[in-house]
Amino acid sequence: MVAKRDSGTPAPRRRRPATTPEAREQQLGSYAYDLAEKQLLDGTASAQVQLHFIKANSIREQLELERLRKENLLTEAKIASAGQADRMEALLTDAMRAFTDYRGGFEEADDDDDY
Repeated sequence: MVAKRDSGTPAPRRRRPATTPEAREQQLGSYAYDLAEKQLLDGTASAQVQLHFIKANSIREQLELERLRKENLLTEAKIASAGQADRMEALLTDAMRAFTDYRGGFEEADDDDDY
């Protein structure tokens, strides 16, 4: 059974609270957007709510979001490149050891080790 509000419209069913902080944040954000949508449709939205959605849909905001996405991709590429450089260094070290073993296991003595 759905409870009724004073205005005669049925109250929305309450969902169970999310179990993680991230999911809870998403859930509350969803409630806020639902309320903002209702206010915009009813014509009762405050100037701040209206301005928020006007700014959110602006070209400048879209460009800013695109710039942030590309910065994230660049950061991920840098991290992958650093990891690849570490793997390459390990491969070169292993190859040098293999060549040394192939020569007969003799490593060249440093000039400093003469005495």
